[in-house]
Amino acid sequence: MAIVKIYEELSRPDLHNVLLLCLLLLLAVHTWRWMQKTGERIGPPGPFPWPLIGNVAQLGRSPHISFVSMAQKYGAIFQLKLGSRTVVVLNGEHAIRQALIGKAVDFAGRPDFTSFRVVSQGRSLAFGSYGAEWTAHRRLAHSTVRAFSTSNVHTRKAFEQHVLGEVCELVLIFHMRSAGGAYFNPAPSTVVAIANVMSAVCFGNRYSHEDPEFRALLGRNEQFGRTVGAGSLVDVMPWLQCFPNPVRTLFGNFVQLNHDFYSFVHDKFVQHQGSFRDGLIRDMMDSFIQALAGQPGLLQREHVPATVADIFGASQDTLSTALQWLILFLVRYPKVQAKLQEEVDRIVGRDRLPSIEDQPSLPYVMAFLYELMRFSSFVPVTIPHATTTETSLLGYHIPKDTVVFVNQWSVNHDPVKWLNPNDFNPSRFLNESGSLDRDLVSRVMIFSIGKRRCIGEELSKMQLFLFASILAHQCNFNANPGENPSLEAEYSLSIKPKPFTVSMTLRDNMELLDCAVCHMSKEKGNQ
Repeated sequence: MAIVKIYEELSRPDLHNVLLLCLLLLLAVHTWRWMQKTGERIGPPGPFPWPLIGNVAQLGRSPHISFVSMAQKYGAIFQLKLGSRTVVVLNGEHAIRQALIGKAVDFAGRPDFTSFRVVSQGRSLAFGSYGAEWTAHRRLAHSTVRAFSTSNVHTRKAFEQHVLGEVCELVLIFHMRSAGGAYFNPAPSTVVAIANVMSAVCFGNRYSHEDPEFRALLGRNEQFGRTVGAGSLVDVMPWLQCFPNPVRTLFGNFVQLNHDFYSFVHDKFVQHQGSFRDGLIRDMMDSFIQALAGQPGLLQREHVPATVADIFGASQDTLSTALQWLILFLVRYPKVQAKLQEEVDRIVGRDRLPSIEDQPSLPYVMAFLYELMRFSSFVPVTIPHATTTETSLLGYHIPKDTVVFVNQWSVNHDPVKWLNPNDFNPSRFLNESGSLDRDLVSRVMIFSIGKRRCIGEELSKMQLFLFASILAHQCNFNANPGENPSLEAEYSLSIKPKPFTVSMTLRDNMELLDCAVCHMSKEKGNQ
């Protein structure tokens, strides 16, 4: 009865009841909108952060592996606290593509890290902030680099000759160091070989493997990687620079090595300016100088050495790392090495060396390289991104200037995408007809995606193909029986295999390599 009376009271069309109903309706609408707005602004979940250090201690020696473990608990998108900075971590192809392609501009920034401002005097393309100047800078750099890989036959051929020359030198050094059945660490020589390719491409000259100044310059690259890699303490705990400690010392060394490296590249730039002739392109430095001269506006001439420094430094680190993994996989999986040799022998023959034109006809070589990139994921986490605006991703609110880590390793080792992802199996990239599965190779993530995709991707793949095919054609690599070739890695900006030793024997002799070098010398003399 009481309920009926209340209903009757509310049913009376007097002003009091109408106002009450309107008030209740407004309250309901306001509550619904507040709940909707609050729901949109919920940030990603994540572990509890400790005072001062946040979650730094939870990353361990292999942050990319730790991120995968955290993703299993918190989801593909979660957040951490590293020192004073909030960091959102993206795992898995879906979340990464939604961010870097679906909301490309929102996630195209770089954090305002102290270390980033040191690189190339703040003009670095790789570490620079997103904006109109950066967009013009990238467009210029991408078109110039592309001329050395796919769009220009002359520069592409010159690049191939540079690689061939360094492979020949590398094989000779390996042969000498294997004399008497000796075993040696291939890593130092691979670093110089790759650096010499890029030195020839960028500056037009190479260095001896024994050049002390060049080796010292290259030896500092590992320190660079440790400083700018994901979770660098100097960037997330700036207060560590306020008193003497190992981190401050490391950062001081980092500043000095950046100064030395940029001075090295800038000296080359000054020399090129003095000898530059319009229309005569000797190397990539000349190409940048000419391209910039035709595009006055946002960019200045100092962007030239900064861009070349990016290309030289990044290529030298990542490709020398890839080459070390390549040799390790050859000795750890001798049946794979034998299949590579069988394919190049069948397609190329024994009377010439493989060339870039052979690439479409060597699917197993390419499958081997894609499996190398997938399995090693030698760039496990990209250079940190940052949001350029307040945004959202898969229902989570992410404020402007949030640091974002992109875990490429999680994509390449996703058990949903890859059958037995922890097995090294190049044949996974071949279809039933033995051809390369283009859809599957596109799923490997090593050069990032979106607006920050590596501009040297095609150049890098060409270089790796030439090294892999020529080494398989000319060499037998053997593991040290006193060692068990380990797949454990050392984490940096790129992850490198732990030191190992091998021996190498020639499959025939040096005749083909010597003839190739002689032919190259004659061609240079006729230019």
